[in-house]
Amino acid sequence: MTPAGATFDSGAMTASTVASAARSPLVWSQSAEAPFSVRRPDGQASPLVFASPHSGRLYPKDMMAASALDADAIRRSEDALVDELIETGVDHGATVIAASYARAYIDVNREPYELDASMFEDELPDFARGRSARVAAGLGSIARIVAEGQEIYARKLTFAEASERIETVHRPYHAALDQLLNEAVATFGLAVLIDWHSMPAAAARTLGQSGDIAGAGTCDLVLGDRFGAACAPKITALVQAEFEAMGYRVARNAPYAGGYTTEFYGRPQARRHALQVEINRGLYLNEATLAPHEGFQRLKTDLERVFAALSALAREPLV
Repeated sequence: MTPAGATFDSGAMTASTVASAARSPLVWSQSAEAPFSVRRPDGQASPLVFASPHSGRLYPKDMMAASALDADAIRRSEDALVDELIETGVDHGATVIAASYARAYIDVNREPYELDASMFEDELPDFARGRSARVAAGLGSIARIVAEGQEIYARKLTFAEASERIETVHRPYHAALDQLLNEAVATFGLAVLIDWHSMPAAAARTLGQSGDIAGAGTCDLVLGDRFGAACAPKITALVQAEFEAMGYRVARNAPYAGGYTTEFYGRPQARRHALQVEINRGLYLNEATLAPHEGFQRLKTDLERVFAALSALAREPLV
């Protein structure tokens, strides 16, 4: 792992390397790794910033020692390999930032102190008592559960443990992301953040009742722009059109309208645009093993078309 803010290796992983990385989590001490990696384009840059907040595969030893789950079960909430799917964004002028630590350790797509008081042995300060629907569901900045409702921890945590995760991982990640967006605005007059995620295939199958593709019964992608508040309509429309032209089924804002990152950074009036993209995991990996299947390379190739279209759009007036 390179130091925080440095450029990481641009070489593509082979299918066998990707499969190997997907099968087992990386467990190291917290101090051994930077909280994120940044890769900048070698050639002409653009206002695009791509983020992968949930593909981190670092599970520190202290977390695993406190966990009630084994290494395979704890990875069920991971957006496995999304960082690999979007790595070629740099070839289209995007700067790519990826979180290194697992979202189960600290979720950088939450407010920093969005904590569940029931998880802690000591009293939380008022500012850390999260009352959001995400906390109620067990998915605060330090998650209580992984997929299928499995409890992560075998013991209560301390507020000191939570603070350490937030201050050493969450805050540096967002400081870097904010800096990248500021650089884009200063250089190009605007920033376009695409926050990339993946969703369980089971979640995608529920969209026939709630998404823009009502009646279809499933979808391949969900675009979240906070119901139009987080980015210019042209951006969402373009991404939807590009995917649909390749045969993908796309929903908007249901059940994922965009998380903390999209809501916090999506300020079109300040020339900062943010769009969340959720990809159906069934398109590219085996959800039981987290190993990529034959769809991985096909999806990665199709994403290149979307990246190219976004790069072209980002250089045009958006309003």
